[in-house]
Amino acid sequence: MTFADPRDGDLEDDASSTTRHSLLGHATHMLLEISLPKLALAATLLLLVPALLLGAAPKAAVWFADEVWHRVAGFGVVLAALAFAAILGAVGWRWGRVLFRTVERNFWALNAGLVQPLYTALREVARLLLERAAPGRPLRAVRRDAGLAAGASIALLAALVAYATGPLPTLRVAEVTTAGLMGALSDALGNGIWVVAVYLMVGAPAWSIAEAIAGTPEDLGPLPAGGVAAWRVAHLSDIHTVGDRFGFRLESGRDGPRGNDRLHRLFRLLAAEDATHPLDWILITGDITDAGRNAEFIAFEDALDAHPTLRDRVLILPGNHDVNIVDRANPARLELPIAPGGSLRRLRMLAATARLQGDRVRLVDRGTRRAGPTLAAWLAADGRGEALARFIDAGGVRAGFAARRMWNDAFPMLVPPGTPDGLGVVLLDTNAETHFSFTNALGLVGMDQLRAAETAMAEWPAARWLIGLHHHLVEYPRPGATLADRIGTALVNGHWVLQRLRRIAPRAVVLHGHRHVDWMGSCGGLRILSAPSPVMGAGDAEDRHCWLHALAPAPNGGLALLAPRRLAIPGESVA
Repeated sequence: MTFADPRDGDLEDDASSTTRHSLLGHATHMLLEISLPKLALAATLLLLVPALLLGAAPKAAVWFADEVWHRVAGFGVVLAALAFAAILGAVGWRWGRVLFRTVERNFWALNAGLVQPLYTALREVARLLLERAAPGRPLRAVRRDAGLAAGASIALLAALVAYATGPLPTLRVAEVTTAGLMGALSDALGNGIWVVAVYLMVGAPAWSIAEAIAGTPEDLGPLPAGGVAAWRVAHLSDIHTVGDRFGFRLESGRDGPRGNDRLHRLFRLLAAEDATHPLDWILITGDITDAGRNAEFIAFEDALDAHPTLRDRVLILPGNHDVNIVDRANPARLELPIAPGGSLRRLRMLAATARLQGDRVRLVDRGTRRAGPTLAAWLAADGRGEALARFIDAGGVRAGFAARRMWNDAFPMLVPPGTPDGLGVVLLDTNAETHFSFTNALGLVGMDQLRAAETAMAEWPAARWLIGLHHHLVEYPRPGATLADRIGTALVNGHWVLQRLRRIAPRAVVLHGHRHVDWMGSCGGLRILSAPSPVMGAGDAEDRHCWLHALAPAPNGGLALLAPRRLAIPGESVA
């Protein structure tokens, strides 16, 4: 007799499944499996070194004022000031953009790694307590009050830490001796802790207030069914392609579906639909692959190559599973900031993007702040493609940093409208740089990227826009998800992005995925379409679906949403 079918999977396939383990279970597994020396080194690079730099900055300024300024001022205060300003100007002109991006990325990394998880955890606890105390209270009021309570609690705890380490930063400059340097190091660390605590005192309440005033998401309700669609767009997300026939996905584990059979059925259905009523775009808003592996990109492209009539209409953008999954086989693995893995996964995604849509999407020229060359032309210019190919082949720390810079320069990507008042598409990268599986789902949109998108769209002031991103801008107007789903999955500066996109709300629709939630709504006038995963969240025999959206010009120059069509992807029993 046989007692097991290998096609059904086993415990090992559930190692990282969020549907099979609790938040506590995941944390326990990670603590048992993680490399403690690597964790210590990563904490030093990501937390201790930045804290020391923050703490040492005021001491360095005092030292400069005491030791340097008075000496150079002997040549004349005016000449010294001009020389100092010239040096600062030269540094800003040469490295200002890189420095700004570094500061901004680390600022939001602090939010992502410290403020957001603390705030979310306390808010969820407060929400649960409020719901039990007043079960009939409106969800809007419960979320608002829970957020304000969480922000106030964090601010109070941070104030206690700041007072205990301060109450003010130490600016004393030690003597250049062993004892003096050790004292300066201790002072710098204390100053760093003080700065972070003070930031939390301000940042956490600001976070809760921003959430409270951002507006309440609302369901769109019934959409008009009688209009004539000018554009038809299939919205897919989180297809999580795996690299083998009986592959199991990270989140669903052996709950299914197996392999990519459902994805093949989806593409066949879209091809049939396109043959009857042509589609303008097939937009896949991230998580193209399950873990950013080469075999998974090959499987995705093979599935798409079977339908060449669709390929020229497909647009993709990166999700956290494409660029931030450190190791598919070991969810507890930690990646050091200087390791090549993060850059390598991003370049796999960029290469797949170039193969699929390199001649159809354009980048933004940061110098002119206008739409620039196509992705293919940009990669071919100045030896960029060759440099990236060398890194993929040989690695290297400096080459890895250069690859990250090129990745950042590649976004946003846009498909310009065919006419001045036509429909264009903007593709954003919303993935924060993370090194640990517990935070690999975090999202971030840098200021440089969003402003570049805004200036590029301004070239076509009468155009309508689809804005594709992976992470959700707002929470949905329904009871909160479990704590395991909420912590570490947010777009950490979502409120800021929402405020910026509201400026073009009548002419824009935002499409995203990430949470696998089927929702169509709006927040402050900005319409937001969240796509369910057509492959996740169901067993092999269960049906899934995606949406075919119909859009048309609105009389006021805006973009109208018409009633969408639900495309069912049937399940299939495995023999």
